[in-house]
Amino acid sequence: MPTPFALRPLRHAIAATALLPMGAIAAEDVTPEGVVAHYADLAHATFEDALIAARTLDARIDALLEAPSAESLAAARLAWLEARVPYQQSEVFRFGNPVVDDWEGQLNAWPLDEGLIDYVASDDYQHELGNAGATANLVASTSIQIGGETLDVSELSPELLADLNEIGGSEANVATGYHAIEFLLWGQDRHGFEAGNGERPASDYLTGDECTHGHCDRRGAYLDAVSDLLVSDLEWMVAQWTPNEGDNYRQALLAESADEGLRRMLFGMGSLSLGELAGERMKVALAANSVEDEHDCFSDNTHNSHFYNGQGVQNVYLGQYQRLDGSMLDGPSLSDLVASEDAELDASLRAQLEASMAELGELKQAAEAEQSPMAFDMMIAPGNEVGAALVNDAILALVTQTGSIEQAAGRLGVSQLQPDDAGHTF
Repeated sequence: MPTPFALRPLRHAIAATALLPMGAIAAEDVTPEGVVAHYADLAHATFEDALIAARTLDARIDALLEAPSAESLAAARLAWLEARVPYQQSEVFRFGNPVVDDWEGQLNAWPLDEGLIDYVASDDYQHELGNAGATANLVASTSIQIGGETLDVSELSPELLADLNEIGGSEANVATGYHAIEFLLWGQDRHGFEAGNGERPASDYLTGDECTHGHCDRRGAYLDAVSDLLVSDLEWMVAQWTPNEGDNYRQALLAESADEGLRRMLFGMGSLSLGELAGERMKVALAANSVEDEHDCFSDNTHNSHFYNGQGVQNVYLGQYQRLDGSMLDGPSLSDLVASEDAELDASLRAQLEASMAELGELKQAAEAEQSPMAFDMMIAPGNEVGAALVNDAILALVTQTGSIEQAAGRLGVSQLQPDDAGHTF
């Protein structure tokens, strides 16, 4: 089976970045309006690739459910890993764009109390204290009781599952999205800080006496429904960014002033860099030595999720995105605008973006090493000084670039950017 792009060694993963043409557009031809319009093109292409990859994942899941085997399960897992590549790059569009921020929780909410969805090993299952849904086990139940209310869950439809997100008021009750699918493909990662990820057997989707852990038909129905929902959610978001469509978010964004568009771009870059990636996804997990706060915790794909979040930030600044088919989308960029105002600042920020990608690449290299690989959940283990240094270096690089993003905003007349720090201090 070929190695997916998401899991190739760093020298391949960063090659596209290193070879991208710079200065392809004359500075005098770049306008704020053109930069914002190209930003919308970047968003459309990135979400469209996420949709393409999700459709492949959906087809692989259908094949798994049709004929469960170690091979069909491995193929579905591979499709999930590949689907994360464009989606994680899309998260830079979340902050500053309400249409994305209000929608993304249904696709990428985490951490989740997986006992809401399916069986868990009770002896080492950690969940949110007081969460009545943490052991509801939708796969094994036709009705559940949460918050004094009895709910009929006999038909595991996409609509029902979407309605169950945050049931009982708990953000840990996540019933849909990439991580619900991840759990249903991998199962719990019971290795803690040691090497290894989830080990769900393909027999969890067999029928009759060959079914393991019971309720295989319902488990398959759940996986089918949540995968279908992922595709339909991404179809909706692609439509929001499609050119020449009336009354979608793209038209609303371009109807705003160019200064507002630039603010949303820079706020998204800064907020993903600082509060979300450096803070929620890295600092929290490291400070608490908590595998429960690892982003792709069931598959141990966290290093790639972090890497492609960083790639998304760099994409927006440079106005460039490499599509799944290998083609390059390139156009007027924030870099062009900043360079016209302060060439030194532009050069510094581009160098800092390269530095943060290199540090995130170190996480990739460590996790994908042929000898003694160190996944993210191993890096954050108590006493792992090497792992902590890798994570801290990546955090520092992200914090550093955020400062320059704020400076760039000032040069472009965007005052008081104040990217979201998610309550973290660095």
